[in-house]
Amino acid sequence: MTDLLQFWQQHTPIFSILLPALTAFILVLLGNPGSGSLETDWRQPWRRGISHVSTFLGLVIAVSYLVTTTQGQISVYALSEWTAPFGIVLVLDRLSALMLVLTYVLAVPVIWYASKEWDTRGRYFHAMMHFLLMGLSGAFLTGDLFNLFVFFEILLMASYVLLLHGQGKARFQLGIHYVTINLLASALFLIGLGLIYSSIGSLNMADAARLLPLLENDQHQIAVAGGLLLFVVFGIKAAMLPVGFWLPKTYAVATTPVAAIFTIMTKVGIYAIIRVNGTVFDDAYSHQILMNCLMVIGLITSLYGVIGAIGTDRLRRFIGFMIISSIGTILIAIAMNTTASWAGALYYMVHSTIIGAVFYMLSGWITSQRGEFKDHFKIAPRIKQNTLVSIVYFIVALMMAGLPPFSGFLGKVFILQATANSPYQMTIIITVLLVSLLSILAFTRVGFVLFWRATAPEQDVNSKEYTRYDNLPKQAPPRNDKVVYVLLTTLMAYVIFASPIYNFSYQTAEQIKDNAIYEAALLKRDAQGKVISVQPFDPEYLPETKYGGESVDPNAHLIPYMISENTLKGEHISDFKQRQIKEQYVEQQQSSDNKLKPMEQ
Repeated sequence: MTDLLQFWQQHTPIFSILLPALTAFILVLLGNPGSGSLETDWRQPWRRGISHVSTFLGLVIAVSYLVTTTQGQISVYALSEWTAPFGIVLVLDRLSALMLVLTYVLAVPVIWYASKEWDTRGRYFHAMMHFLLMGLSGAFLTGDLFNLFVFFEILLMASYVLLLHGQGKARFQLGIHYVTINLLASALFLIGLGLIYSSIGSLNMADAARLLPLLENDQHQIAVAGGLLLFVVFGIKAAMLPVGFWLPKTYAVATTPVAAIFTIMTKVGIYAIIRVNGTVFDDAYSHQILMNCLMVIGLITSLYGVIGAIGTDRLRRFIGFMIISSIGTILIAIAMNTTASWAGALYYMVHSTIIGAVFYMLSGWITSQRGEFKDHFKIAPRIKQNTLVSIVYFIVALMMAGLPPFSGFLGKVFILQATANSPYQMTIIITVLLVSLLSILAFTRVGFVLFWRATAPEQDVNSKEYTRYDNLPKQAPPRNDKVVYVLLTTLMAYVIFASPIYNFSYQTAEQIKDNAIYEAALLKRDAQGKVISVQPFDPEYLPETKYGGESVDPNAHLIPYMISENTLKGEHISDFKQRQIKEQYVEQQQSSDNKLKPMEQ
């Protein structure tokens, strides 16, 4: 048992990536017939069972990570045992643990709901869901900018397939639109990484943050330009203005479970802005440019979202605009750049993600009972569960508009409290309150059309209208209502435990903003206490490899600090390299002794 616990602790961060990856590969290897025969395929129960077990285990792992990080511990996993900045590392801290839990809190009920009928409308649904979870987990755990790009691409490729799940002309058209935008974002991402690497010489987040203030002026400006390019990319993912116009229509055509799980996708962009632009590029010059721009963008995005919601003519697009508005509120909090404002942003981000998923699930419920009217804002016959659905809608409206006593209200209160020392205090307060007021008006308009102005059903049993109405479902789609109740209960609990959750959010914000802690956890130091880094960068230096022959390596003495003792004794470290390590170690010891002799006399 002790060995098992030690193994778990030693390899902790990697499990959250390996689990969905292995699950996805197993599901792919199971094969998948055409969508028309999935319901009767003997492998379908196996697909669902494997998917459910894996997702539940993912939630358990994520919760265990959250418990592990409550004391402020940062776990670092060095792949191939080469530590940062030379090797690829995964980093588990409070922020990454929080995002993983949020991901699986959505994934478990959504995949369970989709397994009733939605997963039979297209091939490889469960496999793509787990590739998406793999990409999300990797993006939240990586400590390297290039691997952030890699995991972004994994989750995006899975999202391309999921967006088209269920087929249809509208999905295909907007799918092309979605793919084109993200390919452009990926190209900008690579250009930004190139600028950063060419000036800093490292893509490890901790190392880049340490080296950025030490650069010469021209190199520093190139690195900042690269950081701003990454900010544009993350802004596209987060759907902030002026690069967020794609979200309402794109999410509107996705199937109900896909739209619900996609609410976490925009938060990947928010996470990346906090992690990269908020902490790696945290010098005064970068912040002066970024945070001032981010404040204006946040204010405009928040207002644009709610105004767009008022003007839209479909429920699912309405939800998309409201999500954009909530993203603007989060960006406002991030732009204030204080520990309290970031804590409020994290608290509100969790709320906005879950309530957005609930709203998409509710829209599926409403649409299923409106027949040909679907989710259009047109006067239609009263749905068969009018009273129940209108009550649920009313609760969702109160939560999303930010009215007491729900989590949206508390999140906005935390953000407004953080404006105490902000030069934009009155602007922020007026904007947040105005957006809340306009949100109430928008929800009232929608509720008025969908419920209060709904007409009485046709009573003539001989009419076509009566037959069409009678054929509409009398209950919510299978499991739809249950998932709505589960997620709403989660948000209720989020309010009840608001105090400890906010304290955790505050501690998370403190940890994110303290680069020294992050640097100490990731980077190694030599015998003199100096950080082992890529600088100074020598373009003529050619390191020896296993098959590269014998060449003198002036940095051989640093190798024992970068890898484990077992690897140091392994076959990959040649005898020639071992002798260099020992010789340089002896030389250093003699040099240290010579420096101490005058003091001893």
